[in-house]
Amino acid sequence: MAPEDPHILVVDDHRDIRESLAQFLKKNGRRATAVESAEAARKAIKENRIDLVILDIMMPGEDGLSLCRHIRETNHIPVILLSARAEELDRIIGLEVGADDYVVKPFNPRELMARIDAVLRRTHSLPPSVEAPTGDVMRFDKWMLKIAERELVDVDGNTHELSTGEYRLLLTFLQRPKVVLTRDQLLDLAFDRGSDVFDRAVDTQVSRLRRKSKRTRARRS
Repeated sequence: MAPEDPHILVVDDHRDIRESLAQFLKKNGRRATAVESAEAARKAIKENRIDLVILDIMMPGEDGLSLCRHIRETNHIPVILLSARAEELDRIIGLEVGADDYVVKPFNPRELMARIDAVLRRTHSLPPSVEAPTGDVMRFDKWMLKIAERELVDVDGNTHELSTGEYRLLLTFLQRPKVVLTRDQLLDLAFDRGSDVFDRAVDTQVSRLRRKSKRTRARRS
């Protein structure tokens, strides 16, 4: 198997599901790692270059929604959620926490494969992240972004709270310095295309970030 083949992480507490799915992926030209918990998934993501995560929602301990949120906040690995529940609300919640797609069990492995390929094609067409968060803060110009707290700190030490949208947008900009991003790319990178966010949401969040920056400069002048 070639090193460039996509590496898929399968996270499911049901052994038969995760192992059979991992085997199917390997037979179809993908690398696959199968783990049984969110804790094991976090370790696998740290130790490997993962291209996509297939993640069961209902797991003992930390559930899939919590892990999906963590993945979205710390990097841009695409996530496809698996769930035995077909309710519309569950799908919406899954997409809101950052999932790129949502598949209901039982599923056809070939359909899942098609969804994997579609998500990978879309995400690979996006500008890659140049700089990833390596600690608790990211510094730029005279500002400091606190990753865990989602707070922006100015040169005078004043703290500015950020909404989820503002935080995701700012993090996207910081991870791709000097890269020109279109509105569509920002929708995919910062707002998750599947969450039904309309395109003008990008303009709104950019305007809010600019206003916070201008208010700080005005106080100093």
